[in-house]
Amino acid sequence: MAVERPVLLRFMLLYGALFSAFGCASPFLPAFLAERGLGPEELGLVLGGATAMRLICGPIAGRIADRLQAFRAEFAVCAILAASAAILYLLAHGFWAVLAITLFQAAALAPLVPLADALSLAHARPQPNMAGFEYGWVRGVGSAAFVAGTLVAGHAADRYGFSVIMWLSAAALLALPFGAKFVPAFPEGSGARLLHQERPDPPWLLLLRLRTFRGVTLVGALVLGSHAMYDSFAVIRWRGAGISPETIGLLWSEAVAAEVLVFLLIGTTLLRAVRPTGALACAASCGVLRWGVMAQTTDVTALALIQPLHGFTFALLHLASMRLITDTVPSDLAGTAQAVYGLVGVGGATAVLMILSGWLYMHYGAVGFWAMAMLCIVALPVIWTLHRALSARTR
Repeated sequence: MAVERPVLLRFMLLYGALFSAFGCASPFLPAFLAERGLGPEELGLVLGGATAMRLICGPIAGRIADRLQAFRAEFAVCAILAASAAILYLLAHGFWAVLAITLFQAAALAPLVPLADALSLAHARPQPNMAGFEYGWVRGVGSAAFVAGTLVAGHAADRYGFSVIMWLSAAALLALPFGAKFVPAFPEGSGARLLHQERPDPPWLLLLRLRTFRGVTLVGALVLGSHAMYDSFAVIRWRGAGISPETIGLLWSEAVAAEVLVFLLIGTTLLRAVRPTGALACAASCGVLRWGVMAQTTDVTALALIQPLHGFTFALLHLASMRLITDTVPSDLAGTAQAVYGLVGVGGATAVLMILSGWLYMHYGAVGFWAMAMLCIVALPVIWTLHRALSARTR
């Protein structure tokens, strides 16, 4: 374990800088863009265009990293480009200039998390009882850094205006090339790699032929996608019920604290106890309970009791998905797999479900949360099928 500590620390620093950059900018980006002269309709077009750009560029960048085995170099270049875009934002006014910079930065940001995950998962211990570090430890640091970045940026924006968030985000992004230099490179060579090299098929088709990958991606799309209504309308519903901003902040902090707790402390133990498919089932079941309560009440006590379920519906599901992808996807498809799972599968589902959530909330109000609960129910038979397929492979 002593040999692994420097590696663990380097990945923690990398994830800390990466997610603090997101924390500085993401929560405040709509307000910043509004200051640049964008109205609500234009803002929707810009943010929607950014989502589309991430869905397109993420898998392409992942494939390039797989093909060239240049994970760290591509990560560093994308970070520098994203930081440059953050500075260019400060010079932009009006729809077309802001749209161009937003699309450029979205393309640069898209590969960062998938590439970081591919690198850290390649060096994390493959099984809980083996030597090395847990992926959840570095991902937990990332979640904590996101919160810290949001708090720092919010305080700075109160004093200096929203433009300061771009300086803070750019500074964190510019630290990433240095962080990438000191983490170990993606390990080369494996039996799985040879199997892939013998096939002429495109990488996305190879991934879709993997039953486990299809199942994990579908479960992630359903359960993580079910957070769309929560992310978009929970605060609106709570404010409409008279809950104070301070209390809302505490409720959100409770959810994030549970996420960090699962990533850093109890996630590995749970994976060992119930196996990855059991963890997926636990996450989906918690989603049914969580969204069901959200549909029924705005009682602060009830909300305080269900907010910690975020540690299961998000963090535990993410850990289980990463474990299954690492165990079953060929090594030279690692970058592509992370991009397809995170950006196309989960990201695409979330984008669609956010649009659907708006329609549901406009017509049915909080009852729309039952639709999110149904998505988690639909995930359960998919998980059972995935469990049976994995059990058959190990016999």
